[in-house]
Amino acid sequence: MDFADMTETRDHPGRRQLILMLVIAAISLGGSWLLFFASQQGVWGTTNKGAFVTPAVAVRDLHLVDAAGAEFSGNGLWWLWVVQEQGCDQACDDALHQLRQLHVLLSRDADRVHRALLTSPPVPSDALVAKYPGLRLLSGSGSPLAAGIYIVDPLGNLVLHYPVDASGKSVLTDLKRLLKVSQIG
Repeated sequence: MDFADMTETRDHPGRRQLILMLVIAAISLGGSWLLFFASQQGVWGTTNKGAFVTPAVAVRDLHLVDAAGAEFSGNGLWWLWVVQEQGCDQACDDALHQLRQLHVLLSRDADRVHRALLTSPPVPSDALVAKYPGLRLLSGSGSPLAAGIYIVDPLGNLVLHYPVDASGKSVLTDLKRLLKVSQIG
């Protein structure tokens, strides 16, 4: 019996290990590929109740001014905005009332969040400020936003959008989650 015959009949554990490693790598790569494309097709839902603002909109692009004419920057705070195209009708007033209630329900996080009404042109401020203390009135000349309720992050990005008549519970749930996981503001 010569040496070549011995190596051919002998078992090759290294080859089996290599094949096993390649099979495991192929399975994990294929599985991750399937998960990626399944998530793109919307198989899994998100936990947020509002719609993400897409494309991204920054506060600085809106060229906002407050009632005194000063430029609005957001001041590194979380904001709840009610956006109304002109004036403040009954739906807008209901949304402002709802945001005031949400602000109270935030309890210990209430100082991290401020409220504003964004209209174009500006609305008379005396009645609204008296009715909703702490409300900032803003107007802008930048790109118009759809009417609704917006959550704005401390970096000045509009994050989530809700219809004007959205459930306060939905806005509160999303806002509490954002405040909990946020490392800013």
